[in-house]
Amino acid sequence: MQTFFLTKQNDTVTSTVSKQMNRQTNVLTHYFTNINWDGVIGKIISVAISIILLSVLFFFINWLGKKFISHSFKHTKRGQHLTSNRMNTIYTLSLNIFHYCVLFFYFYGVLSALGIPVGTLIAGAGILSVALGLGAQGFVTDVVTGFFILLEQQFDVGDAVKIGTISGTIHAIGLRTTQIIDYDGTLHFIPNRNITIVSNLSRNDMRALIDVYFEPNEDIPKMSKIIKAVNQQLAPKYPEITQGPTLLGTVDNGHGQLALRVVIYTKNGAQNTVQRVFLAAYLEELTKAGCKIANSPLNLTAAN
Repeated sequence: MQTFFLTKQNDTVTSTVSKQMNRQTNVLTHYFTNINWDGVIGKIISVAISIILLSVLFFFINWLGKKFISHSFKHTKRGQHLTSNRMNTIYTLSLNIFHYCVLFFYFYGVLSALGIPVGTLIAGAGILSVALGLGAQGFVTDVVTGFFILLEQQFDVGDAVKIGTISGTIHAIGLRTTQIIDYDGTLHFIPNRNITIVSNLSRNDMRALIDVYFEPNEDIPKMSKIIKAVNQQLAPKYPEITQGPTLLGTVDNGHGQLALRVVIYTKNGAQNTVQRVFLAAYLEELTKAGCKIANSPLNLTAAN
């Protein structure tokens, strides 16, 4: 009796499960049967063709734009005297800006073809952009300032400059930072937004002022003659000298100290070598002649 009851109960459970499965199968069959497969396939094909056409169109635009930029910069290089570093930097920047613009409009077209509401996404992204923009103000300022530094040709790699309290040689120019190697070897990274006043010491000839101090009772004509002789001997050996050396005569530093002043104009970068050589020659010849000389401070300034 108990075995019969269990058998009947199992048959009831099996029947119930079978009915539920049949009901679910009928629902899925009815759902897939009512789908307009022709319309779905047609829509997929239409979207795929649109994306392919957009890809071909933007690939052609990207290729044509890069060709135009490259041709423009080659023409600029031939027609203007610009350093290769500045031209390469501006060229790379232009390519990147154009590339990202093409990508933006390409993805905009693809999303529109897929039926995604791009306007809603842009509106939502606008709030995030504002938040990011507030935190990236310094970065944007660096990039804009760096672009105008390159555009205005304020300095080139290798130029001797003074920016704020930092003096040295330009090592690298970037859109975010400028690198300067100090005269003691320190490498400075300066954010471009902090560059307000630039003193470029490499655009003009440099002026070296050499003051040879002496006692008031010294024989000034004799010292002047020795200095002129040194100038005549050394000047032909240094083609870097563009003007001078010229003996200006006796000057007073304002504290009762007298000096014979010599001015020499040289090409940029050669002023330190020239002033060292001439000063050493002055001191050697004056000492040999028995002239008593004091310390000779140097004054190197940019030519006007």
